[in-house]
Amino acid sequence: MSEQPAGEKTFEPTEKRKKDAVKKGNVLRSKEVATAASVLVGAVWLKLAGPGLLSNIETAAEGSWTFDRTTITDFQPGQMMQDLVLAIVPPILTLGLVVIAATMAAQLTLGGGVWVIGNLKPKPSKLNPLTGLQRMFGPQGWIELGKGLAKLGLLGSIAWFWGSANLLAILQLGRGELTGQLSAAWDAIANLLLLLSAGLVLIALVDWPIQYVRRLSKLKMTNQEVRDEHKEQDGSPEKKAAIRQRQRDMAKGGLAPAMKEAQFVITNPTHFSIAMAYDPAVASAPYVIAKGRGERALAMREMAAEMAVPVLEYPTLARAIYFTTREQQMIRAELYAAIASVLAFVMSLKRGEQPERPRVGIPLELHFDAEGHSIPT
Repeated sequence: MSEQPAGEKTFEPTEKRKKDAVKKGNVLRSKEVATAASVLVGAVWLKLAGPGLLSNIETAAEGSWTFDRTTITDFQPGQMMQDLVLAIVPPILTLGLVVIAATMAAQLTLGGGVWVIGNLKPKPSKLNPLTGLQRMFGPQGWIELGKGLAKLGLLGSIAWFWGSANLLAILQLGRGELTGQLSAAWDAIANLLLLLSAGLVLIALVDWPIQYVRRLSKLKMTNQEVRDEHKEQDGSPEKKAAIRQRQRDMAKGGLAPAMKEAQFVITNPTHFSIAMAYDPAVASAPYVIAKGRGERALAMREMAAEMAVPVLEYPTLARAIYFTTREQQMIRAELYAAIASVLAFVMSLKRGEQPERPRVGIPLELHFDAEGHSIPT
């Protein structure tokens, strides 16, 4: 199988890459979702709050255009304008706040509730006309043009059908009572906005998965990026080696007194280490001075080499002693013969002899794997 090019982004983004992208302001966005939410909420507000707003306008208008003797003798145009503004501005401001809240809620929902303050900062790159031209005439520009034409076609069709169905009512506006005609016009506009918002919702439902896939595609990683991230998370080999060395140094500090008494060390060959000694004045059988696995086992090996303590690799024997004997405890009777052979070999080495390394036999019931489970016979 051929290897993938090093620079080809074929790997799905990791969780870390996604989180880093969010921190940089790269969250899921869809202008269509925000537009649909704002128009839909605004249309509903106009439909529900419209009668009240019209009533306020009507009341203010009647007060402004009704003249009597008091109005003529005490004419106050400022008060009339104030009444009109108080009747119109609060509902309009409420509509604006509702639309803004709907837009923000839609974007926050898409972005997983993350508010990226960095997106509010001005970006000089967007003011570059050359960059703007590249966006307009590049692949992304053509895609946006196609989307715009599709939106125009859909929304234009909705408006056309609405206009066809309401053409007679529209032509009759202005022929009846003003209050009734204003209510009819308001309802017509609200209904049109509701229909257009339905079309915008349909567009948003199509655009959302497209933006989701495009964002994931942009976040995809190359093989080298995946390796670099794993290396950063797990630590470089040099860093891990330094950590292991520090762990061994710490282990050595606690092992030093015990290792000074050790006569030999049995290993497996690096996962387990058991420091042992035999002194008839202390115990009637060989006993374990210290034992360890992993970094502690490596530290014991290093200390044994520094102290010229013989290190013997007997995997099965090392596991048998490790899982059946505690520190400062004599070995089990089933292991006497094996340890006696090893001890005789160590004594011969200390006398300057060159004996052959003995073969040791371990009872089958004392055969363990690296996790301490008995190996079935």
